[in-house]
Amino acid sequence: MQADLPSYGEAAALVRTFAARLLEQSTARAGRERVALGEAAGRVLAQAIFADQDQPPFARSTRDGFACRAAEASKHIPLRLAGSTRAGEPPAGPLPVGAAWEIMTGGAVPEDADAVAMLEHVEHGNGTIRLLPSRRVKPGENIVAQGAQARRGALLLSAGVPITFAQVALAVSCGDSTVEVYARPRVAILATGDELVDVDAAPRPGQIRNSNAPMLAALVAAAGAEPWILPRAADTPEALDEALAHAAAADLLLISGGVSAGKFDLVEPALARRGGRFHFTGVRIQPGKPLVFGEMPCPSRSHANRKGANLPFFGLPGNPVSSAVTFLLFGAPVVAALAGSTAPTPRFASAQLQEATDRRTKPGLTRFLPATCNFSIPAGRLPQVNVVPWQGSGDLAALALSNCFLVIPEEVGGLAPGERATVLLY
Repeated sequence: MQADLPSYGEAAALVRTFAARLLEQSTARAGRERVALGEAAGRVLAQAIFADQDQPPFARSTRDGFACRAAEASKHIPLRLAGSTRAGEPPAGPLPVGAAWEIMTGGAVPEDADAVAMLEHVEHGNGTIRLLPSRRVKPGENIVAQGAQARRGALLLSAGVPITFAQVALAVSCGDSTVEVYARPRVAILATGDELVDVDAAPRPGQIRNSNAPMLAALVAAAGAEPWILPRAADTPEALDEALAHAAAADLLLISGGVSAGKFDLVEPALARRGGRFHFTGVRIQPGKPLVFGEMPCPSRSHANRKGANLPFFGLPGNPVSSAVTFLLFGAPVVAALAGSTAPTPRFASAQLQEATDRRTKPGLTRFLPATCNFSIPAGRLPQVNVVPWQGSGDLAALALSNCFLVIPEEVGGLAPGERATVLLY
């Protein structure tokens, strides 16, 4: 019965706990490698990064203007121009009393100067500058002090941080041309079903192209793992047994299809034959209700130094929207843990609903509806979200037009225009 299934919150908490335990094991067992910064984006940092010098290494101007003593400039008296410094030149100094020093953005502030008056806030001529009567400067204004961002030897990034453009830039600032990263986990993707054909085949009546395997491969790669697409498995016990044995070399197994209650939904019995232990078999969500999560023993495993560890698996519903939703909600946190990432996932955001959702649906399931969210809005306003019209969980066109999923809590039948809403990001 539906009431016997875990809610989304209960299932998500179980997966979070499992992923946290897996993260500890993965970071202890997983392989590591050193890669050039140009190849580091999308990987997970395996070794902390420390500052090799103060950041910034000198007091730095944040504006084009004139380095000065704030107390002198704020008296609005003429200050003699004693010199100038461009970015990249060594610091000058000390600054003479009653003087100012022309400086460019990023330039080193002369010794004894404690502020920078912006170029447009002064009048200058005849070798002097004077702060405009309507302006004052305070000590520290338009200056980043030496070491204000970090002191030499300070921890800047811990292991477990996913590497993006920002981490690459920080590594460069510390003189690191390479970084140590965790080995990518290998995720096996097994699509099941006699109705599936390859992308370059012409489907006969009753057949469809296997879109789930490439879709899941793209999701897995985006999550920081190595996708491994297995040959399609037919709807027979023998084919499934062979496929599951083959998948034992992976770090995670994603099975698409065959997890509902139909006559040819044979995945759960096949997993059970291999000693699979099920953490849950169904969740109160739509789409994705038949989701299966568990682990099975694989004593011969050797990939990524995880020999002897159980193989976690997800049995994802066969419809593509269901597969995408359930991977983002439950598969992605496990992939992140296997990759050594401490970044939280899945990612949610707040938005404002523009148009009402269908209220005819009975409460009892947390629903995730393909939607488009406009994040290009004025500051101070919530992003605006609308549901994409769709024809159920097999609607690939609707999925491709969406950029998020609108979350409808299980206790309500729908949302009204203007209501604050939650969206699942991807």
